Amino acid sequence: MTDLSTRYMGLALRNPLVASASPLSLTVDGVRRLADAGVGAVVLYSLFEEQVRREAAEDARLVDAGTESFAESLSYFPAVADEETGPRRYLSLVERAAGAVDIPVIGSLNGVTPGGWVDYARAIQDAGAAAIELNIYYLPGDSRIAGREVEQRHVDILARVKEAVTVPVAVKLSPYFSSMGEVALRLDDAGADALVLFNRFLQPDIDSDRLTVVPQVGLSSPAEARLPRTWIALLRGRVRASLAATTGVDTADDVAKYLLAGADVVMTASALLRHGHEHAAVLLDGLSGWLKSKGYATVDEVRGLLAVPAGTDEELYERSGYVTAVREANTALYGPSSPMDTANYL
Repeated sequence: MTDLSTRYMGLALRNPLVASASPLSLTVDGVRRLADAGVGAVVLYSLFEEQVRREAAEDARLVDAGTESFAESLSYFPAVADEETGPRRYLSLVERAAGAVDIPVIGSLNGVTPGGWVDYARAIQDAGAAAIELNIYYLPGDSRIAGREVEQRHVDILARVKEAVTVPVAVKLSPYFSSMGEVALRLDDAGADALVLFNRFLQPDIDSDRLTVVPQVGLSSPAEARLPRTWIALLRGRVRASLAATTGVDTADDVAKYLLAGADVVMTASALLRHGHEHAAVLLDGLSGWLKSKGYATVDEVRGLLAVPAGTDEELYERSGYVTAVREANTALYGPSSPMDTANYL
């Protein structure tokens, strides 16, 4: 009998499979279905500060529109005022979902202003979230913004939220830093309880027929897992924070690879959106079967087996891997007697 239990940010989980933020967690019923399918925890869809502001502005507009109306029209107003909008709806979902399932429910926050990050994080905690994931989506469009400013923004947001709440706080990162490892260490020093690798930024396409820009958020593929897996293997044992893998999880083998690299938990959304909530059970059954086939009884026995060993020169390690990959590619194309030298690519 395999034991899949694990810990994430100090939280006890029945297994390392976590349903990451997606439309599947828009309702209490959706969260319940994910829990019934077997996931170890659920990250709710993100609360966006802009959306809260927009809904508040719309409410204010409707209120103002009714101030000069006849008294008879006021009977229509309470229906709008009583609706759960913005943070109220989200906080209600947090409270009801946390009470409906016996697994950790993690709130997700995508803020804009310093006050917004702090106020909404505190509210999410008070609503009953077991932890908070900071979904820091910041792509500086101003080419004059220095990279250090972008990095400091992440550290400052984390520091403010950590001062305001007592539940664990995870930071969901993008891979687009000039020195990803140094940013991870800075966030770790600032108190991050977990690092989630990686966020997938919006990558719009162009419709050449209609001459328009088409915003798209596509589902991830297993090939995209290589980048976060590489960084998880490099960070394992070098940060105190838990490491959460996300992106490119579709099969049990994908889950196993992330665990071997050193992930504490493996998050998935695309696979569940493709195959349905019940696919979580398929992934967990497959993971149990894989562990048994390799002779392991627990997840802890395999976690980090293929991480970069402590004390390794990380730069030399990565360089060596690159050179080996190029050499093998040459051999595959031209055979062992290929006249092409690896140095041609360096």
